Amino acid sequence: MKLASFQIGGKPTWGVIEGNDALDVGALLGDRFPDLKSVIAADALSVVRDAAGKAKRIPTADITWLPVIPNSDKILCIGLNYEMHRKETGRAEVDNPTVFGRFANSQTGHLTNIIRPKVSTHLDFEGELAIIIGKPGRHITQADAWSHIAGYACYNEGSVRDFQRHTHQFTPGKNFPETGGFGPWMMTPDELGDVAPLRLQTRVNGQVVQDATIDQMIFDIPRQIEYCSSFTRLEPGDVIATGTPGGVGAKRTPPLWLKPGDIVEVEIDRLGVLRNGVADEA
Repeated sequence: MKLASFQIGGKPTWGVIEGNDALDVGALLGDRFPDLKSVIAADALSVVRDAAGKAKRIPTADITWLPVIPNSDKILCIGLNYEMHRKETGRAEVDNPTVFGRFANSQTGHLTNIIRPKVSTHLDFEGELAIIIGKPGRHITQADAWSHIAGYACYNEGSVRDFQRHTHQFTPGKNFPETGGFGPWMMTPDELGDVAPLRLQTRVNGQVVQDATIDQMIFDIPRQIEYCSSFTRLEPGDVIATGTPGGVGAKRTPPLWLKPGDIVEVEIDRLGVLRNGVADEA
């Protein structure tokens, strides 16, 4: 099942995506479940499946996509998690995942613009697989980790590189408003299946700039969940962006910075394509 957050006529809602239609399940169940995060927290996907057949169908061309989970409590990002990317940055090998956070308002939805801020022209792309937490937990073992996942989505963990490098802390460069694409939808594990062999590809204006498979991660998904849950309680609707492959714009010669008018696509086999334009901050 594909689940998404979107607007119809400017009103936020959520629902199921089937082909070129959005099923407005939020209009039916909104009193009980005002958003996707509440659906996930209640473990109510079976209720959503039952209601989807009664929901109004809206062509996806007539909706405005929102970040899959617009109101996550936590967005945890895993840095330097593909060997090619670690090497291109010159960073040393480490024994534990590198983790930093994003704010919810740093995200934007599918087919909306990523915003290049006024204070920088060093806007970079990072195609990633995101996991959405379903079942809460602390000290989750690797053996139990898969059972805590509600779904998967494409993510463009857009980075403002000069601000990222002002200090050793990544936070400023990772949290400019509307710099991270998240979508179009989340797909439940039963539909997506084994993620390890899936290919992740990022394209800028049709040119492939990143290309890897998920099994090339340094720290796999169970290890990420184990580690993150060791220092924080993972909650339903939390997001873990699992890291980007090599080929980022900052490490190219010359650097490939995103500029207004560019189109960035993050595609993951079977999961879908996240597409965003780029525009300057107003």
